[in-house]
Amino acid sequence: MKNSPALATFIAFARKEFHHIFRDRRTIMILLVMPVLQIILFGFAITTEVRHVKVGLLDPLPDQATRRVADRLLASDYFDLARVLHTPDAVEQALRRGEIDLALIFEPHFHRHLHGPARLQLVVDASDPNTSALFTAYARRVITDAALEIAPPVAPVITTETRLLHNPAARAAYNFVPGVMGLILMLICAMMTSISIVREKETGTMEIILVSPARPLMIIAAKILPYLLLSCVNLATILLLAVHVLGVPVAGSLFWLVAVSLLFIIVSLAIGIFVSTLARNQVTAMLVSGMVLMMPVVLLSGLIFPIEGMPAFLRWLSALIPARWYISAVKRLMIEGAPVAFIAREALALACTGAVLVLLSVKNFKNRLA
Repeated sequence: MKNSPALATFIAFARKEFHHIFRDRRTIMILLVMPVLQIILFGFAITTEVRHVKVGLLDPLPDQATRRVADRLLASDYFDLARVLHTPDAVEQALRRGEIDLALIFEPHFHRHLHGPARLQLVVDASDPNTSALFTAYARRVITDAALEIAPPVAPVITTETRLLHNPAARAAYNFVPGVMGLILMLICAMMTSISIVREKETGTMEIILVSPARPLMIIAAKILPYLLLSCVNLATILLLAVHVLGVPVAGSLFWLVAVSLLFIIVSLAIGIFVSTLARNQVTAMLVSGMVLMMPVVLLSGLIFPIEGMPAFLRWLSALIPARWYISAVKRLMIEGAPVAFIAREALALACTGAVLVLLSVKNFKNRLA
């Protein structure tokens, strides 16, 4: 029995569409590879568990009871010993540097006061109130269990005092404002510049640019400059709203906060330019800079989910996300009031990322000239 003309036409069109799909590697990546990446990222990154909390230990006069409590705490999967501290001033310095997330402070002669009761202080970096509340609750539960092992449960043998640094009221705005700043600036800057070179190609003005005597680096810088100025307006608006509407203070240097924000804006603009040198049309450029960048920024930057709770591979992968370093720097400058020396690692990571992106963009632009 022969196929009808309508069915033959349908099969021909379907075959042609399959040819188009399998001929375009980008489409295959979106259809087959993207779901695999999404299920891995969502499966491992979306977690409210907090692991590998960095603990600082201040024990003026170590004894068997303090060692029992500390060992019980550090034996869990949630806490890692990061520093042994010797003075109360060292506690705050370590918290501001990001070397520890939680300080465990025993009173002198702890074992003598077990029926007194003994006092133990938890000093917590509360710039992320949700995460700090989670691991503080874990720590208190472990300490309570350790107390039952040390002495009979006649009364609470250990009194735990919790001290919240940087955000004593545990306001959520202190946590999400730095993250939202990173998300907004990165997506807007990347999307604005991602269509700049592609638009020149689609409107037919690329040929004029290519025959001009200007060097590729100069052309890229000229394309970035207007968007940089507009992004400065966005930055000023965001900071004004954060301080005067949301009530988030700028505890550190406003100058260095603006400086690191400008560095991050340049990195985000460089991402958009790099995407623009690769994309074939404006729609592709917008999809890549918007949709593709959105998922890593939201999941792997520490904006919503704690990086410490992720597997080692995703923690390493998050180091490639510029927003992670920017959000960390903003929290330290804006919320914790840390000096600029404490964000040297974040600034270096952003600067290196920006330099690599500019070099790759210049190389791809030279390929267009060839």
